[in-house]
Amino acid sequence: MSAKFGPGGNCDAFKLAGGRSTLQAPGYVKKRGLDAYEYEAGNGLSASEELLAAIGLKAKEHNIALSFHTPYFISLSSVEPEKRVKSVEYIRQSAYASKLLDANIMVVHCGSCAKISRETALEYATETLTNAAQMLEDNGFKTVLGIETMGKVNQLGTLDEVLTLCQISDKFAPVVDFGHLNARDRGVLKTTDDFKRIFDAISQKLGAKYAENLHCHFSKIMYTEMGEKKHLTFEDDVYGPDFEPLAKAIADLGVSPTIICESAGTQTDDALAMKLMYENAIAKK
Repeated sequence: MSAKFGPGGNCDAFKLAGGRSTLQAPGYVKKRGLDAYEYEAGNGLSASEELLAAIGLKAKEHNIALSFHTPYFISLSSVEPEKRVKSVEYIRQSAYASKLLDANIMVVHCGSCAKISRETALEYATETLTNAAQMLEDNGFKTVLGIETMGKVNQLGTLDEVLTLCQISDKFAPVVDFGHLNARDRGVLKTTDDFKRIFDAISQKLGAKYAENLHCHFSKIMYTEMGEKKHLTFEDDVYGPDFEPLAKAIADLGVSPTIICESAGTQTDDALAMKLMYENAIAKK
């Protein structure tokens, strides 16, 4: 097996090329030489059941690995109990959408800890995810729930917090956003060893299979002292992180991640650039 690469959502070039519906996205991604795609429902899910099923069939036709990003308004750690209850319902809706898409994983954000301690936020998120795990089991959903590392200092979602939450259920897996980790610690990811340590931490806490088949996000991200500010493109040479050290880490470790690019508008071009860097790293081994 080898790493897979693709965009999160539809890039500017897709729209300029006449793309009008995400139904066209799997074919476009395949034509560009990529093999993964993340369906973005960050602002809420509005697509019909028929469209989601049709996108899933198109992805299968073009051999594109699909993932699903849940709405941003899900808050596992909300201080309001009713919002945590609603978050479980939104996860249920997302699981149904993922089933229609035949997506491998659905990605969720952890939530904020701006008004409460990190310990309390982690307790709330643990409660929400415990309820979510039971809901997924009760409804027979098979899609993995991916818990994403976050980029802002006042958000729950350090690597250690995500790995702790993933221990709640074998239905959960970490989603490492390397841009987020780099932004929240203001430029910490620089060397191949920096990236290898992330895979090692996952393997040690959850098991080797989680590191070997990791679902990832990657983009260069502008940051301040409070962490993430905005997503950039690969033209950035100030903030990073650079992908070459990660490509070498993946090649050295022999792992097979799926890496979704979330660059601002150039996510397909930058995903292809990552794939070429990865292939070059493999060729040099």
